[in-house]
Amino acid sequence: MSNRINKYKTVASITTELINLESILKLPKPTEAFMSDIHGEFNAFQHVVRNGSGNVKSKIKDCFQGELTNETLTHFAFLVYYPSEQLMEVTSSLSSQELHQWYLTNVQRLIRLLGYTASKYTRSKLRKAINPAFVYVTEELLYSDNRDQDKQAYYWAIIENLIELGQVDSWIKMTCATIQHLTVDHIHIVGDIYDRGPAPDKIVDVLIDRQSVDFQWGNHDILWLGGAAGSAICICNLIRICARYNNLTILEDAYGINLRHLARFAERYYQDNLAFRPKSNSSNLSIEEDETKEITKIHQAISIIQFKLEGAVLKRRPEFNMEKRLLLDKISADRKHITLLGHNYTLSKCFQLVDVKNPYVLTDEEQAIIDKLVMAFTHSEKLQRHMKFLMSHGSMYLRYNNNLLIHGCVPTDEQGNFIGLILNGHEYVGPELFDFLEQNLRDSYSQTNRQDNLSMDLLWYMWAGPNSPLFGKQNMTTFERYFIADKATHNENPNPYYQLRHNEKFVRKLLGAFGLDPDTSHVVNGHTPVKKGTSPIMANKKMVVIDGGFSRPYQKVTGIGGYTLLDNSFGMQLVTHEPFISKVAAIRDLTDIVSTKRVVETEDRRRTVAETDIGREIQVQIEELKQRLQELKK
Repeated sequence: MSNRINKYKTVASITTELINLESILKLPKPTEAFMSDIHGEFNAFQHVVRNGSGNVKSKIKDCFQGELTNETLTHFAFLVYYPSEQLMEVTSSLSSQELHQWYLTNVQRLIRLLGYTASKYTRSKLRKAINPAFVYVTEELLYSDNRDQDKQAYYWAIIENLIELGQVDSWIKMTCATIQHLTVDHIHIVGDIYDRGPAPDKIVDVLIDRQSVDFQWGNHDILWLGGAAGSAICICNLIRICARYNNLTILEDAYGINLRHLARFAERYYQDNLAFRPKSNSSNLSIEEDETKEITKIHQAISIIQFKLEGAVLKRRPEFNMEKRLLLDKISADRKHITLLGHNYTLSKCFQLVDVKNPYVLTDEEQAIIDKLVMAFTHSEKLQRHMKFLMSHGSMYLRYNNNLLIHGCVPTDEQGNFIGLILNGHEYVGPELFDFLEQNLRDSYSQTNRQDNLSMDLLWYMWAGPNSPLFGKQNMTTFERYFIADKATHNENPNPYYQLRHNEKFVRKLLGAFGLDPDTSHVVNGHTPVKKGTSPIMANKKMVVIDGGFSRPYQKVTGIGGYTLLDNSFGMQLVTHEPFISKVAAIRDLTDIVSTKRVVETEDRRRTVAETDIGREIQVQIEELKQRLQELKK
């Protein structure tokens, strides 16, 4: 008897699960947002995430059609974006009676907006998105009709108790966060969170909190991943970039990397040098002259160490085909000139620690500094935690819902044939090159900080190698840009891929090579800023380039403040953002990022979950459950 009961319970539970899964397939496809090349611009990134690239305001307009004035709508939108700041403002400016009424009004509005935003999700998914402390309260408000006479007193008693018990502010903050998360279900970061801007660590913290995110690593991210793995060359490169953009505080204050030994060393051996003066970053903080000179000296010291370490790699890795980047051995005996491309150039005083007979050998002091830096990077708890998240949620490329996501390029020759890297007689090209380099990166984390093995050397190749998919140029002319005014020496020669990606036939070939259907798929690409007047939508809408200027240094080139690509049940839209000035100004003046949308591709009907990768996984589960049900019924 008990076996029969258990069988019926099993049949009933499987039937219930089948009904649930079959129903999920009919829901509208959730919204995905694609961003790239954020480069530490936390405030602009945070605003775009909080407002869902304009989607939150659109949801409010649709939910409250004709009920709110433009001013009220804007105030409510900013409450959803920045609940803590808006609550601080209203609690300090309203009387107790006015504040009580404000709470009653806005709790109702937030419940309505939450219900509207969650309409494309299951109750189970919504429950998981709500903060556990407020699940019961939120669900009771959400699923009770305050117009129902039998439930009115109950509904209002919940809100009044939230206010009386002093929990309404916390509920508002948590509910606003839930609305933000549900407006954009999944975020794709197509490379380069790090470098240039002041707060990449805060960006990673936001993404850790959201979880529903993936990364396609960019060349700048690789430096930080490599640094965390103990690569001395990656560490030198990222410190140099931090010094260049006046952003050493990210190392010292955010990640606890001690640079005092490097600063003392630089003070002893280097002088002021205009070529190494730090550029301003978006923090808008002026720095004193003494601090500027200190950063300038650090910048020189770490650059020379970097050039030495890179030269050592090139000498032991002829298979990288980068011999022309061996430059320190081209310096004259008096260290005042260098001969390149048949021309003689005068050098500034910066090479006093370069032994012209053994130019790629570190001095004992330089070696000691590198050893301390490697130790600091590999033992920084916060850095290791952030890089672990980038590793666990990241990859060199991603196939996701018929889109191919890559940061840089797929190296090709001028005819569009894939080219790559030859190691031990095997040539890695196309998808195999990406897979090989990704496996190498993952393997590097299991190494014991050796600086001369292939795994560590390939980390640097991914940053600067001529056939690295993340770099995409023939040369990285860092040395020439610092020391030689002749711009003919600065040319880095982009890979032919960047011209070929305008060609639909090439992009279709690319999609096929990565296992996607060229008729229904797209490439989403970052890395190269789209210049003002140039369309980011290429190859008959098969290629979308979304590096549009989050990084402030590039905004004069792009003329905008970044792109977000949205892919939802209605199709794909490219959102163009105006430059973001500051969070303080936005909240004070209620000035939103002005966004315009360009349709990439529309559907003649709403797409459903069934047409997504998750939907296809659900289909497999359904077939397995049906098979199990048939077996039980026999």
